[in-house]
Amino acid sequence: MIISVFNLSHGAVTDIHMQKVIRAINVQIERDFEPYWSFGATLRLEGHTARKGKQRFKFDPLNMRGDGVLYVLDKFNKELGGAHDTDFRGVPAGVVYLDLSQGLQEDWTVSLSHEALEMIADPQINLVVQGPHPEGRDRDVFHWFEMCDAVQAQSYAIDAIQVSDFVLPLYFTPSSEPGSRNNFMGAAIRGKTAHHLPSFGVAHGGYIGYFDPKKADNLTYEHEGDALARKRRILKQGRTGRRAQRMVKTARFATIPKA
Repeated sequence: MIISVFNLSHGAVTDIHMQKVIRAINVQIERDFEPYWSFGATLRLEGHTARKGKQRFKFDPLNMRGDGVLYVLDKFNKELGGAHDTDFRGVPAGVVYLDLSQGLQEDWTVSLSHEALEMIADPQINLVVQGPHPEGRDRDVFHWFEMCDAVQAQSYAIDAIQVSDFVLPLYFTPSSEPGSRNNFMGAAIRGKTAHHLPSFGVAHGGYIGYFDPKKADNLTYEHEGDALARKRRILKQGRTGRRAQRMVKTARFATIPKA
């Protein structure tokens, strides 16, 4: 899989620095992620984008040779979605907003790594895994097949570039496996305490999404009193992205009349 990266940050991130970030994430994918999951990809910085005055983004399809697209923007711009649908309709896409990362006091490179790993795992945003309800665990729901959401506040460095932690295959098992790790970094940080991340669990600062058949709706879960996770969720509200696309797709599925 080739993922095209478009740097639309208007100079906030130079292409030279973007290449360094892409190189680090490509190392993460090949060295850390693919051996566990057996699927990978290569990020590649693609061509330029033209803007004339206040007109919408205009992409040259010849500049997009990948199987998916990741955009890096200074801040949310509703014109981007329309431009993507016009020029790259049907191609999976993710967006990284620099102001969102700044508001969370996190490196934007972690968000780019996060979006890349999740695009590799579920490019069409339509995969779920049956597992216990995150609150009562007395019944099953369908967890979104997301690689980084549960541990998205955790990161590590590759060549001085911060990249996102991610879950491992055993994370999606109904019970804990003796001696296993459920995330790459091997621990979930809550306050000043590091502990084992349970299967289908959530680390401090992260949240998970799931479809509840009983309520026929997509919901999210975070630890009670987790201010960082709540801030992350609020800042993301109203912005287009993978989560919003999943909400729309699952809502359509939930409204299909029964035969």
